[in-house]
Order: sequence, then structure tokens, then C-alpha cells
Amino acid sequence: MKEFKGSEIRNIAVVGHGASGKTSLVDALAFVSGASKRHGAVKEGTSLTDTAPEEIERGYSINLGLAFAEWQGTKINIIDTPGFLDFQGDSVAGLAAADGALCVVSAASGVEVGTERMFREAVKRRDPVLFVVSMMDKEHADFDRIYQQVKTRLTAKVIPVEVPLGEGPDFHGVINLFTKKALLFKQGSKSGEFQEVDIPADYRTQFDRYYQELIESISSTDDTLLERYLEGGEIGRDEAIAGMKEAMKRMELFPLFCVSSELNYGVQAVLNTIVELLPNAFEMEEVHAFKGAEGNATVEIHAEDTKPFTALVFKTMSEPHVGDVSFFRVYSGCVLNGQEVFNATRDTPEKVNHLSIAQGKERIEVNRLCAGDIGCVAKLKSTHTNDTLSTREHPVRLPQINFPEPIIEMAVHAAARADEEKLQAGLHKLHEEDPTFQTHYNSETHETIISGVGERHLEISLAKLRRKYGVQAQLTRPKIAYRETLKGRAEGQGKHKKQTGGRGQFGDCWVRIAPAPRGGGYEFIDKIVGGAIPRQYIPAVDRGIQEACVRGVLAGFPVVDFKVEVFDGSFHTVDSNEQSFKMAGIQAFKTVAPKCKPVLLEPLAEIDVVTPDEYLGDVLGDLSSRRGHILGTEAIDSETPASGTRVHAIVPEAELHSYAGTLQSMTQGRATFTKRFKGYEEVPNEVAQRVIDEASKEQEEAAVH
Repeated sequence: MKEFKGSEIRNIAVVGHGASGKTSLVDALAFVSGASKRHGAVKEGTSLTDTAPEEIERGYSINLGLAFAEWQGTKINIIDTPGFLDFQGDSVAGLAAADGALCVVSAASGVEVGTERMFREAVKRRDPVLFVVSMMDKEHADFDRIYQQVKTRLTAKVIPVEVPLGEGPDFHGVINLFTKKALLFKQGSKSGEFQEVDIPADYRTQFDRYYQELIESISSTDDTLLERYLEGGEIGRDEAIAGMKEAMKRMELFPLFCVSSELNYGVQAVLNTIVELLPNAFEMEEVHAFKGAEGNATVEIHAEDTKPFTALVFKTMSEPHVGDVSFFRVYSGCVLNGQEVFNATRDTPEKVNHLSIAQGKERIEVNRLCAGDIGCVAKLKSTHTNDTLSTREHPVRLPQINFPEPIIEMAVHAAARADEEKLQAGLHKLHEEDPTFQTHYNSETHETIISGVGERHLEISLAKLRRKYGVQAQLTRPKIAYRETLKGRAEGQGKHKKQTGGRGQFGDCWVRIAPAPRGGGYEFIDKIVGGAIPRQYIPAVDRGIQEACVRGVLAGFPVVDFKVEVFDGSFHTVDSNEQSFKMAGIQAFKTVAPKCKPVLLEPLAEIDVVTPDEYLGDVLGDLSSRRGHILGTEAIDSETPASGTRVHAIVPEAELHSYAGTLQSMTQGRATFTKRFKGYEEVPNEVAQRVIDEASKEQEEAAVH
């Protein structure tokens, strides 16, 4: 394998909505360049980058995939990303490792929510973007319609560089506006070979319109070119390409191409364009990394081979018979096969054995990777996604990838009790592979909770759990961690007396219980005078009350925000002890708390929903139906022509279980939301009674079993 310098490398993330043709395009780019010997197909399960059994079975990408192409002396690292929003964590990771993006739009389906989401992500990262209209050979393909959709829904700065000759089954060539030539594809050719001819007469009007638009757009981004254009001067191909490249780096132009990946039509032009228009690592801005134990100092990282080695692990995959494979992007310096590097994130050394580059599931070992390249290595002991690899002499930490937050939670249980330990180990490994999949144990509800970006995300995670770790698991709706509190005051006695022959047990206390402010917690006040209860036994009363309040009064949920005064009692010189007074405290709480007007409290979530304006009414209505309290709305600035509104609301956690899926359906996947814990509030009577009845039924069933 030839060794490439940073100036000879392009790192490209292929993004877009699910089923828009991304994986097919990646396969075609690698095949047409000669880097891959087989032209696979998604529908046949033979594509280059969809290799997991879950991907082959379902026919769409779930994981980030890596491939490369060699073209015109340049190595193009291609990162294939999932299109469905449930797996957008890998799409974000792919963009983080790339220096530019191919945004793929289906010629039939057009701009969809995944296209919007990933285009916005690329723009936010300041990555140059090429639009590729895919599947031009399919029924209902319509290039002009897609162009207008991109212009109105994504960016008005899009500009075609190629226009098709024919559409659908009649798609047989393209007009390249830079060369002013028509490329007629040869039917049945393996690599999309073409014949370059003059523009057909019946396409001349279309060419003139698009060419005028292209030159005007490029000229408007450069004063020198604009002056010449206004004076009627000619702008040559090389000048136009150089002008477009600079405009793309400034996010002022986004070129548009068209292809058929299945027939390999137009793929060579995309390869040419990647080399000509997209930047290499040297041309990108420097990265600012953190150094020092506190991470409060920064250092510039430049993509130069002579600088100290620095790389970011952007993806971890667990493979059968191999273990964990870490995929990393080199930001500076070089790394050699067998070299010891330093994980600055975890302060531990690592040995880089079997340094490789990925071509789908194939690993090709290399001796060295230079600045700007992407590689992988297996069996690093302590390294995970988002860790920085550097040198012990120059340890730095690169900025971490900001992965999407999980928005859906479910409780998970092993189908067989014997598999509980394997379940926990498997869930931990799934999180290491995918940071958007999270798991924790809820000690209040005694459930293991998993969370992800969508229902499909959790479904696929369970499929991986079965295949990789042999664990059958079931999902259930998570229990809500309700609380109970007291609204009234009361007092009473707690007395524990037991005589079984010999030394007995005796504890007696009188307590007053009263409400405390919300969030005030628990307070115990000693008001004993005259030694009614010996000093050494009073803490035992406190412990008894705290133990009893955890079991609740109404439905078995912990009682919070109340204060207790112990003000009287009695003792026996022989039979009294700490255990007796602890039992007296338990009895006192059980006797007095039910008289203090106990009520149920439910957890609240503060949520922010960002939705396109056309769905605002539906979103507000749905939140209201979930007992939500709307705090306000505000218009938001958008990086795209679409407008939107942010809705700020407080909603009970119990009403948000299915919210993620409902919001997706209601807004065609275009709305997003975030939530955070707000606090507790009293439950309405009718809802409280339903919760109490359900808790009582569960306790009865548990007693039977």
C-alpha cells in the first residue's frame, strides 16, 4: 500500500437521509477508483460498508463504515454514515473525523429530515459540502425538482455543476458546466466510462441557463472575477474551479452533482471533484487541543508530519474473534506500526500493533500513517471513543465529539435470571461502541434503564445483544420514581413492647410530624427534656423514622420534605435498648404520618422542543394533552431557509414515555427536543388514585409470588 502525505489525502463523510443512496455511492466510489475489486449492492447484502448482520438483514446502515478510494494520486478516505435519526451518533462522529461532506439526496424522494439534520451539522462544523443527487436512473427522478428543494429547504447557495441528460430509465449522460461538454455514458460499462461530445442542440438552452447561473454565483464570491464578469470578460475553467473551492471553504457555495451509483454513471466526476474542490488536512484550520493536568491551557495542532503525534478515536467497534477495534483520525505527526503511544485522556500508555486502514470489513496493515489520515487498531487496553492518543512527551487532549443526547428510555430485563450478569456486561460493551446508547441502574425502582436516540435504536441494540453476547432481553415501560409528602400536622405515640421470657424489649416515644418546604428534605428535632428517653436512644428513634418513611404511606414511595419532633416517651431500665427505640420510631411514623394528609408527588421534566412553524399548533396541543404547562415560545434563527420555533414547557415524566416517537410522527421527524429534571409537584387526585391502585395491585401480586 502506497504511503500518502497529508496533502494527498481527502477525508469525506457521506451523509443524508436513510435510503438516499449513500452506501451505494460509497461502494461505487471505491469500485470505480479501483480500490475495491467488487461492485456490491445493498439489496443483495454485498455492499462494501454495510457488513453487520443487522444491516444486511434490514437493508440500511446502522453503523459508521469506512472505505477508501485512490484517484489522481490522492487517497480519499470515505466515511459512510447512517441516515436514520436513531443512529445519528455515528453520523456526527463521521463528520467530526472528516474535512468535508458529500450530502446525498435521492432524485425520487428529495430532501428529507435526515438530509436537513446532517446538512445543518456539517454547516455548524464549517465543513465544505458537495450535494450529490443520487439514483438518477430510477422512476420519478426529477433533477430540477430536487435542485429547487435543496435551494428552498437547505441553502440558497447551492449551484449545479452538472445537469443530467435524461432522467429515470432515460438517464444516459451529464453536461459538465465547467468543461462545457456533454458526457455520454457507455451502456454496460463497468466503471461508468463515457464519451465526451459537444452539448446536444436540444439541451443548449438548459445549458446556457445553468452555466450563466454558475458563473454568476462564482463571480459574486470574488471581487476580481466579478469585475471581469461585469466587463464581459471570459472566466476560464481553472479560475472558476479555484474560485469555487475558496467559496466552498467560506460556506458561500455548495456545488450540486448527479449520479447513478448502480450504473456507475457520474461517479468519476464526483471523484474528480473531491480531489479538485474539497480541502486536504493542511488546508483546514488548526485544531485547538487542551494541555496540562487541569486542561485550562490550549495548544494549536497543525496537520504536519514533523509535529508530535496526536489523534482522536472517533469510533469503537467490537468484532467477533478480534475484540475492540479503535478508529482514529491523525491530526498531527505520524504513527508507526508497533509504536507505543500515550492515551492522554486516561493517562495510560498503549501499544499500536497491527496498524491498519479499513476497506469495509477488510483491514489492510500499513507501516505508517501520516497527519490527516484515518486508520484503525485492535485491542487497545484502555482506549475508548473520544479519547486522544498522543505522546508521553507531548500529551494533549483534543476537543471531544458532542454526541446527541438520548431521548427515549426503557427498562430492560434478562429473559433468564441466570443471564443478569451477562446482560450488564453486554450493555456496558454496547455503550463503549455507541456513546448515544446509555445504561444505568435506578436504585429507587430497582430497574436497569437503557436509553437511546429512538425506538429503532433500542431495538437494534437488543439484536446486537443477542448476536454478540448471547443474551435475550425484554423491554418494559420504566417505573416512575414518585415521592410522597405530608401536607398536615399530627402527633402520636410509637410504642414497642415485647416479652418472651428473660430480658424483653421496650421503647416508647411521642412525636410530632409537620410538613417542610418543597425540597427541604428531612429534619429530626430532639425536644426531650427531663430524661424521658435516655440520650443514647434518641438517634435510634431517628433511624427508625427514616427507615419507615422510605416505605411510604400511600403507595410505597419514599416520603420527603417533612420534619419530626420527638418530645416525650418512656423507657425501662432493663428492657430498653437501641433496637427497641428504633422499632418505636417505626411505629410512631406508621401511626402519625397517615394523619398528616399524605399526598403523592410526581417528577417533572423541563423540555425544549424545536419545531418547524407549520407543526407548532400540533406540538402545543400535544403538550397540553400530556398535562404540560407551556412556559413560552420563541422564534429561532436558522442556518437554513426553514423557520422554526422553540417551545419551553414543563411536563410530568409519566406523560413523556412515548413522546419521542409521537413528536417524530407529528412533525415528520423534523422537530427535536431536549429534557432535564425539574423537580417534584403534587399529582392531581384522579391520577394519584390510579397510581395508588396500581401500586396496591403490584404489592398483592408480589405477596402471592
